[in-house]
Amino acid sequence: MKQSISGIAASNGIAIAKAFRLENPELMVEQKKVDNTTSEIERFQAAVTKAAAELEIIKEKTAQQISDKEAAIFGAHLLVLSDPELVGPIKERINNDHINAEFALQETTDMFIGMFEAMDNEYMKERAADIRDVRKRVLSHLLGVTIQNPSMISEEVIVIAEDLTPSDTVQLNAEFVKGFITDIGGRTSHSAILARTLEIPAVVGAQTVMSSIDNGVVVIVDGLEGLIIVDPDEVTIQAFQQKKRAYDVQKAEWAKLKDEPTVSSDGQHVELAANIGTPKDLTGVLEHGSEGIGLYRTEFLYMGRETFPTEDEQFDAYTKVLKGMNGKPTVVRTLDIGGDKELTYLDLPKEMNPFLGLRAIRLCLEMPELFRTQLRALLRASVHGNLKIMFPMIATIEEFRQAKGLLEEEKTKLLNEGVELSDSIEVGIMVEIPSTAILADVFAKEVDFFSIGTNDLIQYTMAADRMNERVSYLYQPFNPAILRLVKMVIDASHREGKWTGMCGEMAGDEIAIPILLGLGLDEFSMSASSLLKARSQISKLSKAEMASHTEHILALATSDEVEAYVKEIS
Repeated sequence: MKQSISGIAASNGIAIAKAFRLENPELMVEQKKVDNTTSEIERFQAAVTKAAAELEIIKEKTAQQISDKEAAIFGAHLLVLSDPELVGPIKERINNDHINAEFALQETTDMFIGMFEAMDNEYMKERAADIRDVRKRVLSHLLGVTIQNPSMISEEVIVIAEDLTPSDTVQLNAEFVKGFITDIGGRTSHSAILARTLEIPAVVGAQTVMSSIDNGVVVIVDGLEGLIIVDPDEVTIQAFQQKKRAYDVQKAEWAKLKDEPTVSSDGQHVELAANIGTPKDLTGVLEHGSEGIGLYRTEFLYMGRETFPTEDEQFDAYTKVLKGMNGKPTVVRTLDIGGDKELTYLDLPKEMNPFLGLRAIRLCLEMPELFRTQLRALLRASVHGNLKIMFPMIATIEEFRQAKGLLEEEKTKLLNEGVELSDSIEVGIMVEIPSTAILADVFAKEVDFFSIGTNDLIQYTMAADRMNERVSYLYQPFNPAILRLVKMVIDASHREGKWTGMCGEMAGDEIAIPILLGLGLDEFSMSASSLLKARSQISKLSKAEMASHTEHILALATSDEVEAYVKEIS
């Protein structure tokens, strides 16, 4: 029966396909007595064989779609499955104690996991994680329960989930995953940002999709309006197919601007750059005519794996991006872990308020050797392009000085080693914290540039968790308080002859663009899929005219008033 559900429009586009529920089932194990132990051991071995075959497929797909490094994770799982030191004791327990395979597997692996986790050795602790993952896979076959893997999807679907982790989203194959819907999350959640990078329509924060959409039901995802239609009739399907065709025609018009500069109607140039997460994103960046990269989120090099990336692995990734951009400016953000981005192998204590805790530059300064490895890789890669290094989550001038000090130390070491480095690397900061925006005039004397991270700046200014849909009404990019902070930063940089960019999602918003143009923003960085639409919009706006409205806009009282006024003048 046809049903409409509203959510938050997270990634533009329209998709129509069958629902695919992505969920983690509970694997409940009970002890049972078995009489025929030979048959039970055969049942266990069959489950192991199925798990191994599944892992081989996942390993191959991961190598093809991501990299050999990530595929090695599943190679380690295969080694666990074939380890006689683990498999042998499980079979012995079944045979000697006459117990079911599930319970023997659980008890035996619990022993090994406890033993490895108690060791003061990171490698052995990682083996405990491998055993836990392998156990889950074998148990699923013994219990007849399917464990889903996003990378295994092989038909056109709309993914339905409570939430998608960044690693889940990275594994989505855009050839088959035509869109996704989640119960929780907001427009600035990382799954939403990645959806825009992958250019698949998404609606998040819909609250009831997991409880109301069954597998195989046809679903329409309208990422333009934040609308979900469940089990639509033929008339509705045809209407949305027409809407999709109209949107595709509009995209084709924008595509004609690919090789054009970003110039306002009164001849003022601004830089239009893209946000990326991995070197794979370069294809979309170049296809959409980006003039640079305004944000390279390096944390994705650290995610979806079991150990920190080495200096050489990072050097290779940074070099690939810098070479691919062929001299265009490339702003690389140093490691920004914390908040909603965790590393399973980094054993940090749980925090009451992780968004306000040990994250980003704070974590890097507490773990300087981790930070130094990244800085060395960046410096070595600098000769291959136009590198700009950006520190995230800077709250005080002392943090910036300390971070830059570590960078200078590593630069000196590399030069003494005879390593060739670029001598024109700009060093800047993300402005995400109100204290930094307020002290922008102080920072501007020491940094080479600012990049305003509005996703966090808004949530910290409004004291509203951007991942919580219940307070999503407070995520107000057009609130005059936010706009005044943005103006303070831009003005401070210009007084010192420096430049300011914006790499938060606000930079690609059609209401924000006229305001930011008028405020004098130098660089707009956004998801690659938003670039051409933004270039088209800017070409129709007069920068001088937008600037003439700035004083009035900043004097307004509410976000709604600002939005209504911008729609009136642009």
